[in-house]
Amino acid sequence: MAVQSASPLFLRESEIRRGVELLYFGYSHLYRGIDEGLARQGLGRAHHRALYFIARRPDMTVSDLLRILGITKQSLGRVLNELSDRGLVESRTGREDRRQRLLRLTPEGATLEAELFEALRSKLSSAYAEAGQGSVAGFWTVLENLIAPDERARVADLQR
Repeated sequence: MAVQSASPLFLRESEIRRGVELLYFGYSHLYRGIDEGLARQGLGRAHHRALYFIARRPDMTVSDLLRILGITKQSLGRVLNELSDRGLVESRTGREDRRQRLLRLTPEGATLEAELFEALRSKLSSAYAEAGQGSVAGFWTVLENLIAPDERARVADLQR
């Protein structure tokens, strides 16, 4: 696909619609490859999101994962139960607060998450390389600005 420059009138409806469409189709194609692997496991994207963020921060509390994912406790409970039943996630009680449940991937869960991440890494790396460093920084800036200001610190915490 040829790179098309944004119009100087980049806030017009047609420009915004193009961005929405590219975001939708880009996301769709990025995740299409892992959807097949998840389906073979009887899992979906909600399971993948949980695996991904637990891998990013082992011993994350259930309440922290709830905040990151922005889903209901009931939905997360279903996902975590399925992942636990399949031997992909384990939980233990907190050291300081015995009411906390700390989440960690099992070796099998870490292997699955790494395979799924590799598929995403490969596609995103190719797209980044094609776009160039300046475009990547611009893309990150746009995505960061889509996040509500009061939630940006939580997202930034994942980089630490």
